[in-house]
Amino acid sequence: MAEAQELLNKTEFTGKATNELVKAVFTGDRRMKDIQINEEVVDPDDIETLQDIIIAAVNEAIKRVEDTSSEEMAKITGSLSGFPGMF
Repeated sequence: MAEAQELLNKTEFTGKATNELVKAVFTGDRRMKDIQINEEVVDPDDIETLQDIIIAAVNEAIKRVEDTSSEEMAKITGSLSGFPGMF
């Protein structure tokens, strides 16, 4: 189980928003590794839209981490369900 968690922590997950104008990259341990903002989305008169797009990209990346973590844990715990007294 520790080996699977370590592998997951090293895996990168990318969240993209609004035609990939913003990309947020997280590792499996939920740490942001990179954020890329396309210059065409930067409008000094409309900062709120940029903020919304960044939030969407970050949330998508975190959801990918959580979904993959859940899938990996289900694989591990599913293999333990055949043992008496376990799950």
